[in-house]
Amino acid sequence: MLSDGGGLGPDAAGPNSERSVAALLSDLASEAAMLVRQEVALVKAEFNEKFAHLGQGIGALAAGGLIAFSGWLALLAAAVLGLSQIVEPWLAALIIGVVVLALGAGLLLFGKSRLDLVPRRSFDSLREDTAWIRDRRT
Repeated sequence: MLSDGGGLGPDAAGPNSERSVAALLSDLASEAAMLVRQEVALVKAEFNEKFAHLGQGIGALAAGGLIAFSGWLALLAAAVLGLSQIVEPWLAALIIGVVVLALGAGLLLFGKSRLDLVPRRSFDSLREDTAWIRDRRT
């Protein structure tokens, strides 16, 4: 046997029932607050991910800088050998120096690509939320 109201909530009263403006505004405020909390959590998660990539990028930049410096030293040794003896050993040092510099440049480019700190997914989500709210106001 059903009690008064039949155990149904206010939303299930029927197709013609209307919720009050105050109830709708209350729901909007609570959902907006929940949306803001979720967006803040997304920004935090994305920044944590970006900082992890930042560490990798800095490590690769440091390694690339050290390797490029080693290549510079090998090129200097090749120049010294080339000028002092003008024989084949300088050519070997020159080739090694160029290869080391190319490796260092590759690591520098890799490190640079890891330094993107803009939380793009969060900004995209915020733009979508703003558009959604704007559509709901009209």
